[in-house]
Amino acid sequence: MTATVSYAPTLEDRPSPPSLRMSLAPAGSAPALLDGAWWPRSRDLGAELPALTAVLDSLWGRITRVTVNPAHWPTVPRKVPVSGHVVKVGSFMAQQDPHQMLLLSYRVGRWDLLVIPPQTNPVAAAWLLAAASDPIRTSTASELMAEAAHLGTVTETDRAVEAVWDSEGGHEAGGAPSTPRIPAVVAPVIGTSAVALAMPRPAKEV
Repeated sequence: MTATVSYAPTLEDRPSPPSLRMSLAPAGSAPALLDGAWWPRSRDLGAELPALTAVLDSLWGRITRVTVNPAHWPTVPRKVPVSGHVVKVGSFMAQQDPHQMLLLSYRVGRWDLLVIPPQTNPVAAAWLLAAASDPIRTSTASELMAEAAHLGTVTETDRAVEAVWDSEGGHEAGGAPSTPRIPAVVAPVIGTSAVALAMPRPAKEV
């Protein structure tokens, strides 16, 4: 007779949840159009929102409401249960930038995040995370997305030019083609632990 013994998985055995991919503007910087960026892993708002609020609740005060433009969210639930409370969700097609999420903390303030599409390649996403949290920039969410798309197109064109140049003996002939690149930025460290240490700037008034 053979007995099968099963053990409940310990904390060490359980896979750790994926880190939150976001960036926030530096502490002390004046409120602007964007307060940072968030790069979710899917367009499932009900599944993605709890991880976001788990970090932001401790930084900005309890997030009680968010609004999005439904253009890029297949389903917008009216309420999303998160850790210890419920977040109300609103949607505005005409009034809100399609790449922006607005977050409200009751009696504390409001913040605006660029929402980077989940399928964005890591290079472009790193640029967007840094650009959206740069306190000097005054671009809207859609303007940053358009700029990133343009820079990506320029980079792909440059690669094609370099490939032709190399095939024609460019390196042997000396010199180099003119190759504008995506501007150098210091990409933020992506991860929940890093975000938790980045205290936000003052909130905008509601």
